[in-house]
Amino acid sequence: MENMQYGEELVREFLVFRGFTATLQCFDAELGTDIGKGFQVDRMLNLIFSVYIPKFQPDKLLSLLNFFKRYITSTAESAYLATLLKLELSILRCYVVHALQSGKTEKVVEFFGMKAIPYLKNPNLDPQFRIYFSREWYDALQLSVRNFFCVVFNGSRLPAILKISSEKNTVHRLKKDIKQLNLKLSQLQALLEEKEAHLIQQKSESALVPAVKKDQIGDVPTINAESLLRGMCEEGIPFCKDDQGAVASSAPLLDESESRQHYNYNAPQKFISFMSSDSICSSSYAHPGEERQGSPYTENGETALEELPEVKVDFQETFLGHTSPISRCRFSASGDNIASASVDGTVRIWTYDPSTPSSRNATIYCGTEITALDWDCKSDRLLLIGTADGRIKAWNVDAKRVVCDLSTSKQFSRVLDVKCSPVEPIFVSAAASKGQVTNSIQTLGFASLTVWNMKTWKAMSVLPLGEDPPAITSLCFNHNGKILAASAIDGMIHMFDMAAGLQITGWPAHDSAISSILFGPDETSIFSLGIDGKIFEWSLQNPGQVLWSRNCSRFCKPTSASCRHEMALDANGKRLLVTSDLVRAPIYQVQGDMNGLRTLPHSAAITTVDWHPTLPIFLTGSADNSVRVTSIL
Repeated sequence: MENMQYGEELVREFLVFRGFTATLQCFDAELGTDIGKGFQVDRMLNLIFSVYIPKFQPDKLLSLLNFFKRYITSTAESAYLATLLKLELSILRCYVVHALQSGKTEKVVEFFGMKAIPYLKNPNLDPQFRIYFSREWYDALQLSVRNFFCVVFNGSRLPAILKISSEKNTVHRLKKDIKQLNLKLSQLQALLEEKEAHLIQQKSESALVPAVKKDQIGDVPTINAESLLRGMCEEGIPFCKDDQGAVASSAPLLDESESRQHYNYNAPQKFISFMSSDSICSSSYAHPGEERQGSPYTENGETALEELPEVKVDFQETFLGHTSPISRCRFSASGDNIASASVDGTVRIWTYDPSTPSSRNATIYCGTEITALDWDCKSDRLLLIGTADGRIKAWNVDAKRVVCDLSTSKQFSRVLDVKCSPVEPIFVSAAASKGQVTNSIQTLGFASLTVWNMKTWKAMSVLPLGEDPPAITSLCFNHNGKILAASAIDGMIHMFDMAAGLQITGWPAHDSAISSILFGPDETSIFSLGIDGKIFEWSLQNPGQVLWSRNCSRFCKPTSASCRHEMALDANGKRLLVTSDLVRAPIYQVQGDMNGLRTLPHSAAITTVDWHPTLPIFLTGSADNSVRVTSIL
């Protein structure tokens, strides 16, 4: 049997777990002499008629017979049960007769005390009555039992422990099929989106061309392109010639604000082009800043999402446990557990790997918007949750309860970020005072950075930021927890020495608010993402020097400043994943000449991202209420 070795390993594991070392030694000794590949009928007969009956072991005999009955019942072979009951009665009678013939009356009394078979307490027997059995009856009983075992325990039957491996292989095969189906579903969704976009474009084109009846064709005047262009010049409408001599006007047919209101931020801008003096005018469409055909970048250096190759997926799992858009999702320090939060104030703790115990899975109801999530870096035991009402909750995943519920000061009533030190039992919270009543992060109030002790759950100190400092939006520790980086809504990056509790440097990094900040892989640089969609890698050896940059404003719309965009680096520090207002997110190649990749699509904007701490697996949370775990090749 191909699963025999796996079953033997399971037995060894169980014996070691229970501490049955003597049994384990006997088990290994038996395996050394075992050459069978199925149920051993001769050994079972030997156990009954050469061990249990001659050595007067009725308890073990009854246990073995009960096992046979359970086995037959579990295999739905009810037709054999009646035969087994008859054979059981004969075997027990054989035991009693053997005990009486051997003069072991006390064994007979012990046997009947077990109530193994019905009997009369005071039978009226002839004094000359003798109990004996012939050799022929004994041999016939053994033959009957042998025949029965050969039929019931034939070679086609497997014990339950050996079926575990088959079931495991079946589950693995089903999971593989599910991954392939999910991948195919994602491809079909992408194809559907492409078809829908093409359909919308065709509808828009048809709306621009006035309807002409067949009987009016002869009345349609001929368009003279030269006179029309001359009129455009007189009206002050600019136009230009392309490389082929075609002339194109840059005047949109619809007002830009009107277009965006109708088509949201994906609405196309419309332009008229004239190919020749006798051609009919046609409309062409391009998204704002869209590049020319065949170019991977736009005029302002922006990478087009459709030009990025789609990421090659090993597997993808989708978590659908939320009922509102996802605001945050984070891998734990080991990567075994995932915490995800939605805008309705719900936090879910779950795992994507079936081999990981689900005992830590939980649902936490905070009752208000979740603004920050962070795991304890030294273990997977604690999860910190920051809320919009100035609360910081510490959830113990083993105890499944909130072990501490902290509150920031009334002056700074909104938590924007929390970050645990990778070494010390401390964490830092960034809170802001109430600003103008608006959804934009640029209108937040003043900032406060507080250092908390995770043993006493009390505030230790407040990091200095100066007088009336702008709100801090993102925090990041270096690998040893000695340096803390903080980004602000005024575009500044601040660096703090945690041992001294003082700011050591800072520089203006963006013209607008910074929404996310990360240390580089070798910690000689730091990445910043502004709400304008610009990403910079800054040198820490020469603060203010840009080492690398990308413009992802196509995905992080400046008009969507109400959503605080995020970015995440993979374990090797080579891939930078960024949130997106589109259904796909870009993965930029930080090192090397590759342009990057694009994720498989969600059905709505991607609002939060994270990378596994050691594996090429990333998280994407979306406004479609789902969280996806994607492993890439």
